[in-house]
Amino acid sequence: MSKLTLVATATFGLEAVVKREIEALGYPVLRSEDARILYTGDERALVRSNLWLRSADRVLLLMGEFTAKTFEELFQQTKALPWEEWIPMDGKFPVEGVSVKSTLHSVPDCQAIVKKAVVERLKETYGIQRFPETGANYAIKVSILKDRVSLTMDTSGPGLHKRGYRVRDVAAPIKETLAAAMVQLSFWKEGRLLVDPCCGSGTIPIEAAMIAKNIAPGLGRKFASEGWEAVPAHLWKEERKAAFAAMDYDKDVRIRAFDIDERAIKAAAINAREAGVDDCIEFRVLPVQRLHEVLESEGGAEPYSIMIANPPYGERIGEKKEIREIYKALTAFFSQEPTWSLYLVTSDKEFEKLFREKPADRRRKLYNGRLEICYYQYYGLKPPRKEQEEA
Repeated sequence: MSKLTLVATATFGLEAVVKREIEALGYPVLRSEDARILYTGDERALVRSNLWLRSADRVLLLMGEFTAKTFEELFQQTKALPWEEWIPMDGKFPVEGVSVKSTLHSVPDCQAIVKKAVVERLKETYGIQRFPETGANYAIKVSILKDRVSLTMDTSGPGLHKRGYRVRDVAAPIKETLAAAMVQLSFWKEGRLLVDPCCGSGTIPIEAAMIAKNIAPGLGRKFASEGWEAVPAHLWKEERKAAFAAMDYDKDVRIRAFDIDERAIKAAAINAREAGVDDCIEFRVLPVQRLHEVLESEGGAEPYSIMIANPPYGERIGEKKEIREIYKALTAFFSQEPTWSLYLVTSDKEFEKLFREKPADRRRKLYNGRLEICYYQYYGLKPPRKEQEEA
């Protein structure tokens, strides 16, 4: 096994969540930067990271870091790296890049220089002049920030948010990686009721159920590095087998998910079945305004429950008046249920003052794609100490 430096990329604001996930897998973190966490591992770590990281966007293999202010420096230092250890004779190696506040500001030129340097290195290794690039994909990324160059290869392929279970969709879905982070940043755990009043295609409840049942988020998909010769195929087989064995279907997982849109509920139910968690999630068509009424009619709103929500926001998916009605209904609900906790994400900067008189206990700036959002956290009354110990 080789000692590798891996990079887990993350949405801005989720670096701490991803760092905890990496440490939980047993890999030492080297440093945490904006939108990326560097850590050490081996080929098995590369495999396990792709299968298990819930809130990371991608897993990259760091090939090298150096300072470059001229194209010659970029070329020579790129060429000096051991690309042949990873890219075989028929490997496909497209190059994409980004440059911020750097002397080498032309991204197309930087990409061309890196491509040329890798080709020259591989020519010397394989003794050929042209590469067919018909094999596995070894996508190279050149990132330059303030003249500091980072060269990586993408081990994931499609982003890690593409779990494979979302076979039906609705407007403005939340990314699976963000939904998983929202659950992990909440106080919810097995044995406690979780409610999503605006579930859409079911991403939040599905991710919560997968966390509770310890289902690896990457089990239902393929990764770019599965075709890499330098990553032994038996590692993928062994780690997938271990992931299946790690599932725990005996957990007390109770999740109720509601939405006013019947099509969304149908889509959510199909997605939950695809993810293998439909046994612990109840989906129902219901407006937020009737949530408390329905819970009361069915035995009452269970104390110390958790609500995690991604209500509509923005003109594209809802009129402001309708959104304000949702806030009003949530305010009424929580005034009657002081033991409940609310975790809600929205881009609406007026939410906090419209929801309750007191400010949120915690707030965190995040991004859903390129849209800036805020994760508001309101903590309910704590259960008596004895109940806390038993919880």
